[in-house]
Amino acid sequence: MARVALVTGGTRGIGEAICVALQDAGYKVAANYGGNEEAAAKFTQATGIPAFKWDVGDMAACQPGVKQVEAALGPVEILVNNAGITRDGTLHKMSFEQWEAVIRTNLSSCFNMSRCVIESMRAAGFGRIVNIGSVNGQAGQYGQVNYASAKSGIHGFTKALALEGAAKGITVNAVAPGYIGTEMVRAVPEKVLAKIIATIPVGRLGEADEIARSVTFLVSDDAGFITGSTLSINGGQHMY
Repeated sequence: MARVALVTGGTRGIGEAICVALQDAGYKVAANYGGNEEAAAKFTQATGIPAFKWDVGDMAACQPGVKQVEAALGPVEILVNNAGITRDGTLHKMSFEQWEAVIRTNLSSCFNMSRCVIESMRAAGFGRIVNIGSVNGQAGQYGQVNYASAKSGIHGFTKALALEGAAKGITVNAVAPGYIGTEMVRAVPEKVLAKIIATIPVGRLGEADEIARSVTFLVSDDAGFITGSTLSINGGQHMY
């Protein structure tokens, strides 16, 4: 039986690439999304992967959302916490709403989603959780105290949960992408994008498929002895 994988924020960008890579590797995949129904419909039409809408920052929404996925595909054995947003601004101008929105969607979602699947993983004696962090959670970034805090928190969350899950056959790892050539990044003004690329030693943006391949490895049986680790994929921009 193919294992069931659930990817949050899975219908666009890095999440979409992860879903497709996992499907190509033989997993049964479900994608979660938060709001863009048009993009989700196009994603499902193109890939055949079902998309389920709920707010991962809301535990009350996560519980029935996961149950809906399980009813359609079976118990979730692989969870990829990829959903994330930005609400940039320097701290002296940042509103509490900007802070809370990013912490809620980027960090609290990891608790919410992991909590919804961890008991079934423990009972089965198997589980894979991969959390998508960021180079900006490792190195910091001007104007992103909310985002950097959330992503840094993900790395601590990963290590602690890895210790809790290890004896039950559950591995928990993180991937920390650098600047990836998603639609959002490529929409940055050309001059600004050139300055970003100039800080990357390999001299280019990363590709979403490069992140997806790393996730596919970390959820595989071959990675069973890897847990509590953060894989940095940033072209040498920050070595941590």
